[in-house]
Amino acid sequence: MFEKLQKKWKVNGWQLLAILCTFAIGGSLTGIVGRKILQQLPELHPLGWTLLYIITMTLIWPLMVVLVSIPFGQFPFFKNYLLRIFQKMTNTPSSTPPSSIPPSSIPPSSIPPSSIPPFSLAIFASGTGSNAQKIIEHFRNHPSIRVALVVSNKATAGVLDKAVAAGIPTLLIEKERFFRGDGFVAELTNHGIDFIVLAGFLWKVPPSLIQAYPSRMINIHPALLPKYGGKGMYGNFVHEAVIAAGEKESGITIHYVDEQYDHGGTIFQATCPVFPEDTPEALANRIHELEHQHFPAVIESVILSKLVKNQSS
Repeated sequence: MFEKLQKKWKVNGWQLLAILCTFAIGGSLTGIVGRKILQQLPELHPLGWTLLYIITMTLIWPLMVVLVSIPFGQFPFFKNYLLRIFQKMTNTPSSTPPSSIPPSSIPPSSIPPSSIPPFSLAIFASGTGSNAQKIIEHFRNHPSIRVALVVSNKATAGVLDKAVAAGIPTLLIEKERFFRGDGFVAELTNHGIDFIVLAGFLWKVPPSLIQAYPSRMINIHPALLPKYGGKGMYGNFVHEAVIAAGEKESGITIHYVDEQYDHGGTIFQATCPVFPEDTPEALANRIHELEHQHFPAVIESVILSKLVKNQSS
């Protein structure tokens, strides 16, 4: 049952626990507050009191779960959850996918599908592709954005299997041409790629590729830049450095890509605590939760902003 809920809501185990606690506490508070309100009213006929009780609880429950969701860190989930309930009740079509959208995002409904072709997205990754998987799921059936290509520098990378399973074309790149040739720009152009996302891609991006995609390439880093960035700072090397420095918090940074390691303009950051007993693996798990929660939504926000800008120009 719990695994089905995780898949349905696209959350990890800790998020599911927080969501269920929010439901439980919010429901209890709804009952307490509702009874307090009804006790202040004059006596009614049992049928009238029952109807009034149902109406009162229906109105109070959303407020209670939203309030409880804030300290549990699940406000984005419940905001979208309640919005979907309202849309079903009013038969209103959904304009945003059920995910954590940053406040600056633009709903897909603001982009008329017929006016501009969908943005084609390429994901560059070197490993198993857990972030890539979340991105692929997020943009499945999206009206304005599609994942058109998955690129890797490793023939054995698990991300390639995930792409094949999702029916997405793949491209395996080799070092010499990537760094000293054209950066595979010709292949990206042939696939109609408009935007590039680095999701655990361990090679430095060459100038030829950056120049071909100015302000259209973003990366995610597992720390709060400008700290703990630069050459060799990836994976557990980052988390080891954060713990060794005695930091109280870490997090993720989503940023544009330029000619320097982890240097381009910051788009979004999210934080998590670093505990005294943390190991690099424990901190990595917490960072992965932030990546999976925020990266797809931030990508969507950035691309839709560009679509709106293109539409108005």
